[in-house]
Amino acid sequence: MDVDDVDYIKYTPDEISRMEESLRIREASEPIELIKVVKNLTTTLAEQRRKPDLPLYLKQLIRHEILQQLRSLPENASLTEQRALLATALQSKWSMVMEEIGLWIPPIVINKEHMDKPSDVDELEDYYPLPGKPVPSECHAELHTDYGGAAVRWGLTHHKESAADCCQACLDQAKRAKPGEMKCNIWVYCPSEMGCYSPDIYEHKNQECWLKYAEQPKGNFKDKYTESYRSTHPTAPLVVPWVSGVIS
Repeated sequence: MDVDDVDYIKYTPDEISRMEESLRIREASEPIELIKVVKNLTTTLAEQRRKPDLPLYLKQLIRHEILQQLRSLPENASLTEQRALLATALQSKWSMVMEEIGLWIPPIVINKEHMDKPSDVDELEDYYPLPGKPVPSECHAELHTDYGGAAVRWGLTHHKESAADCCQACLDQAKRAKPGEMKCNIWVYCPSEMGCYSPDIYEHKNQECWLKYAEQPKGNFKDKYTESYRSTHPTAPLVVPWVSGVIS
């Protein structure tokens, strides 16, 4: 075909000016900010390779929702309106998307404690459990108990390997006691590796074995230190660490 045979459409300067103006109006009315955000969102999703990829239909669902919102924008929509619209597009069906991909989170989570410990087990055994060999029944061992009484043997310098040994020391002293001497009828043992609390001025260490005597044995502390006591003795623990027993 000869170039001279081609028909050319010629536009007047006024028509060209109008077309250029029309292109400028179209470019100005485009939601540029939203388009940038959508592109960034697409790039971010593509880069998250470690996360499970969304199924294609879910991606299409999100894209369709965003496009539907974009089409509802007026030509003169401001930047603030564009951002608000994008936020609405991302939130409107997000709960449904999360449920579809297995990320549904209930509005209220209620946690219930499962108590599977036997009813005959003392809950305080979790604190300072009693180590060593079993204590004979004649020792009448009481966990988390601190008995008072006059000292027959000073526990700071009298250590035993176990509570059973401490009780045996009390029994032996009572048998060997001479007339007029106090006979041990109370033993108090510290089983905790961290030591045991006492309101006196001494530091009581693990395996201390106190041998005591009292006509009418009486406990100083039992199970837990009260809140009122702990308020006036800030170094006192929650649970009484000592184990004690009264023998006949």
